[in-house]
Amino acid sequence: MGQRGVGEFRSGFVCFVGRPNTGKSTLTNAMVGQKIAITSSRPQTTRHTIRGIVHRDHAQLILVDTPGLHRPRTLLGQRLNDLVRDTYSEVDVIALCIPADEKIGPGDRWIVQQVRQMAPKTTLIGVVTKIDKVDKQRIAEQLMAVSHLLGPEAELVPVSAAKGEQVEVLVDVIAAQMPEGPAFYPDGELTDEPEETLMAELIREAALEGVRDELPHSLAVVIEEILPRDLGEDRPAGRANADMLDVHALLYVERPSQKAIIIGKGGRRLKEVGTAARRQIEHILGTRIYLHLHVKVAKDWQRDPKQLGKLGF
Repeated sequence: MGQRGVGEFRSGFVCFVGRPNTGKSTLTNAMVGQKIAITSSRPQTTRHTIRGIVHRDHAQLILVDTPGLHRPRTLLGQRLNDLVRDTYSEVDVIALCIPADEKIGPGDRWIVQQVRQMAPKTTLIGVVTKIDKVDKQRIAEQLMAVSHLLGPEAELVPVSAAKGEQVEVLVDVIAAQMPEGPAFYPDGELTDEPEETLMAELIREAALEGVRDELPHSLAVVIEEILPRDLGEDRPAGRANADMLDVHALLYVERPSQKAIIIGKGGRRLKEVGTAARRQIEHILGTRIYLHLHVKVAKDWQRDPKQLGKLGF
């Protein structure tokens, strides 16, 4: 690439890839500066292409979060993989995340192979995450190993999203790979996901927290309706009509036993899920909400094209 002039504005799309738990969502949130991607310690928790938008004086990066590549076992798995395939070929940069505290394994090599097959022309960079967990010697060894995996021409950046170390360096490295051009989104926008999708994702994240069994694939959340609730006539002039939003959400599982897990003893767990999700949603929307959660069993929805369509896949 030739010399880049000073002061040129660059904008483009970037996608973080990597095995589950490599810090992709935490990194997205650290770069955007607000919680957008759902962070869960479970594979396959991000169902939608949620975009975080990073605004800087010299660049705008649109972070595209894919559901993660895996070997598909169900129709849902196949649809998720197709979504990934489309995303990889349309972004400007793919950033492979590998944690500093884990050895590179067959999963990492498989992802690199898939990315190179699906998007041979897309720039691939290496991000060594979680550097706050190891010493400098280990970071150096991991950078060497990632360089060996991606080839000597690939840019590498070590970061700690949790501690905010090197996050801006990563922003600059990615920005330098982007084409020149104006911003795609107005300043101040952090995501172009509809609010309902964000709400559904945050409820899903809260519901998956701490549940150890086979739930991740078996849980879908659908926002049924959002109703403004007017809290009376005596509010100050100029206030928005809705003081509060009533949000009705359905949590779909595949079996009654899973429904029992989500609801918990005496409904305690569902209440906790509602409280955790409500806090996150209020934080993002900046308005008070009342969350109505209902759990339904939709038998084997992952294998049923009609139900998949109804649930938005």
